[in-house]
Amino acid sequence: MPRTRRSRSLQLAAVATGTVLLAAATGCNAASKDDSSSAGAKSGGKSFTLVTPDPVGQNQFLKLAVDGVKAAAKTHDGTQKVYQSSDSASQQQNVQAAVDAAPDVIVLVGFEFADLVAQQAEAHPKQQFLVVDACTEKTFKNVSCAVFREHEGVYLAGAEAGLLSESGKVGAVDVLDTPQFRRYSDPFAAGAEKVAPKTTASTRFVGGQSPFDDSARAKEQANSLLAKGADHIMAAAAAGNYGVFEAAQAKKAYAYGVDVNQCTAAPGTVVDNVIKKTDVAVQEGIEQVLGGKAGKTVSYGLKEGGISLTGLEDGVKSSKCVIADHADVLKKVEALRDQIVSGELTVDDPAAK
Repeated sequence: MPRTRRSRSLQLAAVATGTVLLAAATGCNAASKDDSSSAGAKSGGKSFTLVTPDPVGQNQFLKLAVDGVKAAAKTHDGTQKVYQSSDSASQQQNVQAAVDAAPDVIVLVGFEFADLVAQQAEAHPKQQFLVVDACTEKTFKNVSCAVFREHEGVYLAGAEAGLLSESGKVGAVDVLDTPQFRRYSDPFAAGAEKVAPKTTASTRFVGGQSPFDDSARAKEQANSLLAKGADHIMAAAAAGNYGVFEAAQAKKAYAYGVDVNQCTAAPGTVVDNVIKKTDVAVQEGIEQVLGGKAGKTVSYGLKEGGISLTGLEDGVKSSKCVIADHADVLKKVEALRDQIVSGELTVDDPAAK
């Protein structure tokens, strides 16, 4: 979902505060990784640097970004570095370190980097930047962006909810009541109503002082929906998703996760997940930059393979997702996906209104 210490941070492992350089390819120490990068550059290979807004740890969303950079380096017989940030200060330090190293492409994941990239892009017009899951407000010839059409995947999750709901009532717990965040609630209702027209849908917003990290408030909002009869809830509450899962589990209801497979957090409760394939966006974004198509924003949805559901991916049987036991539902959802991919069906984007 949209950036913050949010869903991409749900599975962070505890990492010491400060700037961390990850020797991503070999597991070597930072010094030997620097040596490897220099050797790669001299032999004609390309060099790539990834800067993350949070420690990678067990965060699958960020691990996919690392995979994308690794794949690009392998394709171009080059080298790659990953700078992990832990706060705004280390984000600034890491961006500066990346610029000072002058790799072929600097990749950054998250809205946290938009202003920093704008400043650096203007100061260093020859340095190429790729921003994933966000973009700079101003357009730069040396800044490329990769964004996601999350609402397409949310629509499919809503269809699953509509097909599986016994009460005919579904809901969503969203972070804030803004068009961008409504990408995780409005399409959920639309998908459910598409397959089950009599379905009613409601949305509750976390809000408050810490909308992205308030599991207690998220749980309260989920309980509010459950009390009104909702039995399937889209969890788009960032770190508060765990609160939604707890509420649903206690009432023997169901929930849906975002960004990565969150079924493992509450097996038997989480039906499916709207996943973002940051590895696809990173690898393809780098290819576009190297291919002379820099300075553009590319949108990744179902058609491009940047958005999907865990249930539509290989390995669903071992995913611990409830949807794995509903092959008949997945068949219908696959048909809807194909209609969206072909252009026969268009999912309204709340952020575009």
